[in-house]
Amino acid sequence: MKPGIRTRPGLIVFDLDGTLVDSRRDLAAAANRLIEECGGEPLDEARIGRMVGSGAAVLVQRALAAGGVREHPAGAVERYLRIYELGLLDHTRVYDGVAELLDSCAKICPLAVLTNKPRTHTRKILSGLDIEARFVEVLGGDGPYPLKPEPAGFEHLARSCGVTPAHALLVGDSAIDLETAERAKTGFCFARYGFGAHSVPPELARRCALVVD
Repeated sequence: MKPGIRTRPGLIVFDLDGTLVDSRRDLAAAANRLIEECGGEPLDEARIGRMVGSGAAVLVQRALAAGGVREHPAGAVERYLRIYELGLLDHTRVYDGVAELLDSCAKICPLAVLTNKPRTHTRKILSGLDIEARFVEVLGGDGPYPLKPEPAGFEHLARSCGVTPAHALLVGDSAIDLETAERAKTGFCFARYGFGAHSVPPELARRCALVVD
């Protein structure tokens, strides 16, 4: 029996970028400003969007390399995070229908957020978009657990809510989220509308418990 399909989940955990919120434009703007400060050429927003998902350090490494910056300066990640913090709500928005979905899901079970984004940025976005109160816990990539796809963060959230991973559900838009769910042995709902969906080919999408377009 697949959790999240024939059984009512005891916990639903959501990814942030590309799942709850469309943050691609603000992420790209911060990355491009860093690239230009380092003497590189700015990149297309969609191209930067495809680099998102593995945490800020990986995004900075990928963006600088793609922008033609050969030597990555010390403190580049910290500089990117400072730039991003100044504009993280300039264009970021909740996807249409997500607020209503959260309200419906909250009537079934507790909700949580698991993201590789730093927790401070995550909470500012959730609070600024007025959806933070819907979640019992928010776990960011700078917390005590390894980044996704390591399952430890998800397993912690399940324990905190008194459920096993098999009776929880992870909602995300990327192959990283799918791998996290599989390693945690939990159900996965694929948010195929998200900007990370390109990383999940059709043969992997067929392994998802649920798909939302």
